[in-house]
Amino acid sequence: MNDLLELKTIENIKQYKFLIPSYQRGYRWTEKEVIDLLDDISDFNPKEIDENGEKTWYCLQPIVVKKRDEYFEVIDGQQRLTTIYLILFYLNQLLVKKHRKKIFELNYETRKGIPDFLRDLNEGLENTDNIDFYYISQAYNVISKWFERDDFNLFDFQSKFNFNTKVIWYESFEENPIAIFTRINIGKIPLTNAELIKALFLNSSNFDQKYDDKVRLKQLEIAAEWDRIEQYLQDDMLWYFINQSNMKTNRIDFIFELMNTDNNPKDKYSTFRFFSRKFISKDEKTIESNWLEVKNYFQRFVEWFNERELYHKIGFLIAEGEDIKTIIEGSQSRTKTEFKIFLNNLIKQRLSNVNISELQCGEDSKKIKAILLLYNIQTMLNNDVDNSSFPFHLYKEENWDIEHITSIRDKMPENPKGRENWLNDAVEFIDDKDLKIKVQNYILDDEFNEIYNEVISHFNRDIKDDDINDLSNLALLDSSTNRGYKNAVFPVKRMTIIQKEKMGKFIPLCTKNAFLKYFSEYPPRMSFWTQEDREKYYLDIESVLKAYLPEESEVNK
Repeated sequence: MNDLLELKTIENIKQYKFLIPSYQRGYRWTEKEVIDLLDDISDFNPKEIDENGEKTWYCLQPIVVKKRDEYFEVIDGQQRLTTIYLILFYLNQLLVKKHRKKIFELNYETRKGIPDFLRDLNEGLENTDNIDFYYISQAYNVISKWFERDDFNLFDFQSKFNFNTKVIWYESFEENPIAIFTRINIGKIPLTNAELIKALFLNSSNFDQKYDDKVRLKQLEIAAEWDRIEQYLQDDMLWYFINQSNMKTNRIDFIFELMNTDNNPKDKYSTFRFFSRKFISKDEKTIESNWLEVKNYFQRFVEWFNERELYHKIGFLIAEGEDIKTIIEGSQSRTKTEFKIFLNNLIKQRLSNVNISELQCGEDSKKIKAILLLYNIQTMLNNDVDNSSFPFHLYKEENWDIEHITSIRDKMPENPKGRENWLNDAVEFIDDKDLKIKVQNYILDDEFNEIYNEVISHFNRDIKDDDINDLSNLALLDSSTNRGYKNAVFPVKRMTIIQKEKMGKFIPLCTKNAFLKYFSEYPPRMSFWTQEDREKYYLDIESVLKAYLPEESEVNK
């Protein structure tokens, strides 16, 4: 039998008897948690959402239960449930005895005396014989004081609390409640928005009108398609193409969050509540229309992923922080050609204030990283023969960043071993006989700063120190490779990159082109990043990105 999932008002659960089992810890909510709950309910303003008078509701987090004789055994949510009881009890005391309303029973399996204590809270508030009595007493005192306010609309609060506050009711039919409790406490219970929404689609109990074979078959079809969508989204290359950060499980939740037009960042279950309202009408048409919308989102992502130009341009925009909702909206009323123009314009807007000739590493690092990313992407797109795709998943997972092509002076190795390794790596490529002998005869006790600067000057002989942070000396590279060669001189970096690629490491195309001297006249000076190399590399960046870059006059406006 499928687990039951539904929303229940506080009024709905007053009829039940609850049992807190022995494996649960005692009540431990503090003043802050109690007041936060009361404030949230008080501040909530129900609004009508349809012509039938259905109103929005304040949603409490799940209460997980299992039927056990006349009781519902509380597997998770007992802190919330006990607090709800205390609020109901207080409100009941405001009525004369004959008009008091029934509230649910709360029993504890191993804590003797608590049922009697809860039935007459006002008499037992000084009882601190056990820690549970203490915390419950403290919470009840907080509730009592909270209601003692001037100009407080008690009737309005009672109405919102009883009829417009709902709990996510998750009734499990699994035999072993301790196994469920264990999964909850290690974070594996399926109570994400995605799993709760899945129950709306697949639980027969959510469809009280003519639940027949046709509906059942439709639900089986949805279950299979759900698994297929989740499986596709587990492909990191697809996932990181449309997302900035990782999500290990329930990646389909991303689609539901996009569909949620009432998103409330403070409400963990805002997306579930949004879909619950969609399922007010419980019939086959409700299932089909809502599931079709989910599939349309997914199919749009797959279409973009499989179209090379769309993949690269959308991937760039997402990597640079563009809201995917803007891209989705831009695709809805445009032809594919018009949509590509729309994407190009979004890219241009992101570079509208960029003058690449003035960019300097450090102060302009964010802009430079965007320029180098787009440069790599557009270079790949310009090659009609090569069908390879830029790996956005590696770009994000490996923390790619800006790397100086030739070394800079202000990153000197700090410890003796690092200094020794740095010199040993560099000496092989030094073509000045006197400097090579000097390095070979260097003793670690000598002044390192002097010889370090001489080696840097030798390899950077064509580059002024003022130009070292220009775009013409910068490339995109993953952080592990960057850290691995620790500001080595150009030929050592070049050798490292070649070795990394031979071992299967992905090196960005334009970074590889720079270190392999693709822009140089033949025969190239392989151990040096020359002024000519810099100029030609810069001109290539400028040429590849010309369609996106503003005119200099536009930047200076």
